[in-house]
Amino acid sequence: MNRSVVSYKNHRFPQQIIARAVWLYFRFPLSLRLVEEMLLERGIVVSYETIRRWGKKFGHDYARRLRRTKPS
Repeated sequence: MNRSVVSYKNHRFPQQIIARAVWLYFRFPLSLRLVEEMLLERGIVVSYETIRRWGKKFGHDYARRLRRTKPS
């Protein structure tokens, strides 16, 4: 099985922030602008367009992991 490795190199924000933004967007029925506001409340200034690009780049990997995780 060919597994692609998700790289966070050359991104301005740390992996944890990118992961949280993408997770919020795909896990809950939130708009990109709402995710932007939620991050802003935590002092993280990032545009909804950046979140959209992160979702496009990292979303498939996160969705795959969410489907694989069984609820307890």
